[in-house]
Amino acid sequence: MSESTTPASPVVLEAWFDLQCPDCFKALDDVRALRAAYGDRLDVQLRHFPLPKHKHAYAAAQAAEEAFAQGRGWPYTEALLARTAELADRGEPVLIEVAAELGLDAEEFDTALIDGRHLLTVDADEAEGKAIKVTGTPTYVIGGERLDGGQSQESLRERVTEIADRLLGA
Repeated sequence: MSESTTPASPVVLEAWFDLQCPDCFKALDDVRALRAAYGDRLDVQLRHFPLPKHKHAYAAAQAAEEAFAQGRGWPYTEALLARTAELADRGEPVLIEVAAELGLDAEEFDTALIDGRHLLTVDADEAEGKAIKVTGTPTYVIGGERLDGGQSQESLRERVTEIADRLLGA
């Protein structure tokens, strides 16, 4: 038997975010840096954990899922997180505006928010987050370890890097 030339599976980094959370916006710098450092060896997956104190976070999570369905999930997530204060003030119209600004089908976003097609995904993420004891955002899970960025983002990137290097055998 010959050795396989396919690269090893990427390490999965689950980023548990509330899309109305200013700390999650700050955490994007870490996400970008990790993506730059690891490329496709690190699969950053957005997981939803809308906090009750953010009244538009649940709709924002559904909108992000629609953006993923339209092929622009992370650009939408980043653009929306840059406008957390505006989302807090103006609510759901901001979700549609961001979609339109990115050239996404804004009418489809509106329909998705009305018909609730992404509710199950958001609810499942929220339930799983509670099960693994996510209490704040951002929280990361990598290699089975939960890193609570909701408490302190300081040295979070270094801790993720340590775990990723270990898992990748770097």
